[in-house]
Amino acid sequence: MTVSPHVVVIGAGTLGMCTALNLVEQGARVTVLEAQSIASGSSGRSVGVVGSQLTDPFEIMLRVHSLRRFRQWEGEGLRFNHIGYLRLARTKAQMALFARSVEIQAEAGLRSRLVGANELRDLVPHINPDGLEGGLFGPDNGFLDPHEMCNFLAGIVRAKGGEIRQYRKLLGVERRPGGYRLESSHGPVDADAVVNAGGAWAPQVAALFGQRLHIWPERHEAVVIHLDAPLGYTMPMVMDLVDGEGSGLNFRHEKPGELIAEIHKVKSIAPEDPDNYNDQCEEQSKVDLAELLLERVPDLPGARLGRGWAGLYPVTADHRPFVGLIDPSEPTLITAAGAGGYGIQLAPVIGQIAADWVLHGAPVSVPGSQSLAPSAERNVPGH
Repeated sequence: MTVSPHVVVIGAGTLGMCTALNLVEQGARVTVLEAQSIASGSSGRSVGVVGSQLTDPFEIMLRVHSLRRFRQWEGEGLRFNHIGYLRLARTKAQMALFARSVEIQAEAGLRSRLVGANELRDLVPHINPDGLEGGLFGPDNGFLDPHEMCNFLAGIVRAKGGEIRQYRKLLGVERRPGGYRLESSHGPVDADAVVNAGGAWAPQVAALFGQRLHIWPERHEAVVIHLDAPLGYTMPMVMDLVDGEGSGLNFRHEKPGELIAEIHKVKSIAPEDPDNYNDQCEEQSKVDLAELLLERVPDLPGARLGRGWAGLYPVTADHRPFVGLIDPSEPTLITAAGAGGYGIQLAPVIGQIAADWVLHGAPVSVPGSQSLAPSAERNVPGH
């Protein structure tokens, strides 16, 4: 790799923008190519939650890296809404996992605590605790606007000399000595290295390089809940899902008198076409959501469902992101994609790892992250 390589990042969503920022900070020349506009894909349709209430030590460690960056950006002007994050438990076994999570997070400098079933209403006065054992609460977690985040990062990238070219669809790839010539809808771009951060389009991008990338674009829906009056407290993010178990219902404060909810589980028999999928919420989904909400928060004042929309989760077979090389014999082509529904909160650390691969040939700054590479064992069909 040359001293100051020219790196082209494909995709201006959260993963692409975080990768671009990490690269320009380390002296690389960076051009971001985006087929549409900044955050026009899955990033702009996300509900923007950033949380660390998980049970796997490696997953928590990744978020420690991300949260460090979010704190930095917040200090530089990015809005971050610290409403807290409550993950619900239905069994004693889940509460035991949560107790361990509290220990792991404490060791990493993150605040969290166990909440008994009888204390849930202290956090969410409208919650019905029937069938619940308790929860895990992180007061510092919250949400941000992903569109705002991507444009905030774009401002920093540009200020540091990086270029962001919007409405530049990648059409073809030609390998040349020491790099690539990328044909775009607005002419060619030469690159020493390329990062595929194409989100739901990442498999299409990989195919232009002759690679196969197994990412399943999975459709998820979100709905606005209008209330007759503000609640009188800020609803934290509430998630009813632990390691795949639970209803998948989640909801959070958006603004006074308004919540946002989604059902985390989907019924899909085929991957979605990111260029042609239903980006609106189906009526049956609203019925299902209403039933779950009536069960868990039955007395919200005058709650009614408003507009809904759908976005795509780029999902891998093992539900962990791909960051690294598909083909070790081509070390200048890096993948940063497949973060599923965790793309926003993992973007800062994925960008850090992807930049490591480009500039150092290995993920030197995040212990254990070699395991995120899209190796032959991981890059397989599945859902």
